[in-house]
Amino acid sequence: MRTFRIAEQFRSWIQAAAVVALVSIVAACGGGGGSSSSNNTLDPLNGGTLPASPTQQPIASNASNTVPITVGRGVQGVINIPTVSVSICAPGSTTNCQTINNIQVDTGSFGLRIVGSVLNSALLNALPVNSIGSSGAQLAECATFADGYTWGTVRNASVGIGGEATSTAIPMQIIGDLSASSVPTRACGSGSAENTVSDLGANGILGIGTSTTDCGATCANAATAATYSNYFACTNGASCVRTAVPLAQQVANPVAHFTADNNGVIVQMPPVSNTGQASAAGTLVFGIGTQANNALTAAQTYTTDTFGDLNNSVYNGTTVQAFLDSGSNGYFFADSSLAQCTGNLAGFYCPGSAQTRSVTLVGLNGTKSAASIGILSAATLFSNTSNYAFNDLAGQIGGNSSFDVGLPFFYGRYIYYGFDLTANGGAAPYVAF
Repeated sequence: MRTFRIAEQFRSWIQAAAVVALVSIVAACGGGGGSSSSNNTLDPLNGGTLPASPTQQPIASNASNTVPITVGRGVQGVINIPTVSVSICAPGSTTNCQTINNIQVDTGSFGLRIVGSVLNSALLNALPVNSIGSSGAQLAECATFADGYTWGTVRNASVGIGGEATSTAIPMQIIGDLSASSVPTRACGSGSAENTVSDLGANGILGIGTSTTDCGATCANAATAATYSNYFACTNGASCVRTAVPLAQQVANPVAHFTADNNGVIVQMPPVSNTGQASAAGTLVFGIGTQANNALTAAQTYTTDTFGDLNNSVYNGTTVQAFLDSGSNGYFFADSSLAQCTGNLAGFYCPGSAQTRSVTLVGLNGTKSAASIGILSAATLFSNTSNYAFNDLAGQIGGNSSFDVGLPFFYGRYIYYGFDLTANGGAAPYVAF
């Protein structure tokens, strides 16, 4: 049972001299060979076809409820990683603050996580570590990813993004501020530690999916937390043991705590070339239906579970758990008819010609529609090492029970995330586009 799902983040690192793909554990699962497609500059589709690209353009990011999204080289040369700037302030202070660039926009996770090394010492030392239990042990979290985990304390901070800010200080994770020796090895997921900017590929993660907390009832309930909680009580930063954590102390979705425009977000990305381009500039809009610039105009609205999953979706006749995830740099799904790349690109798909596939997305409200996706050989796409924005990159995922609709789907679309407000008698969570 997976009780805590931060977005499956599949990363490929582009170096100046060569293409080196470091694909996550999930993406690398499975075998299969298959040839790479031709890098024919006259016909990069190599005789194949791709679905028509959507053409929506992002609105200007100059309103108080907007912030620019940038896809580019970033801090570590990670392809298809959308980033924004986030401001952090010590609780109760308007001066002890810092703005941090290159924070990944991740609609498949929930809560803010900042690499501790990017914070200045005055601010870091002013962020109080949450305590848990009668002994006052430090509260830490192991946030698990498909390709690794982040480990660090839970601290309170005031958060500002664009012209919006949280009404109070909220819990967030400081990545890498605890000794590596304190990691509870048998309870902290699999894969490698991602506790540095180099390992993470960004200065932090902004989780703004449909949930308002990152774990919810599973971690709050002592019976389930004993086995499944990703939170730990650490005595003097060590001897960390799994613990239950009340909702109010769990790492929180910052947007849900804004004083206004706090019921959801809209991720707006521009169209990009089918062969990729160097960068892309989008807009993150806060609130849905709260201002003139954030009306819900989507053609389809799909209600989801708390964590934004469309659990009754269908691909190739098989029921899959589909999710729209800006934190994944490609489409990831299982399809034995698609040739897989080899060598450094193993885990990505390299069909001999451009391909189109269709997944049927099904909401809990019964909304059903087919979403067409295009797939171009990763070898073709990565042959230009100056490009970081791609709308047709895809790779393999372990098993056939999931379909990760990653960032390529976002280009040329407005994708809406309505938060789960049912605990207060509000709207059910949904995604729309």
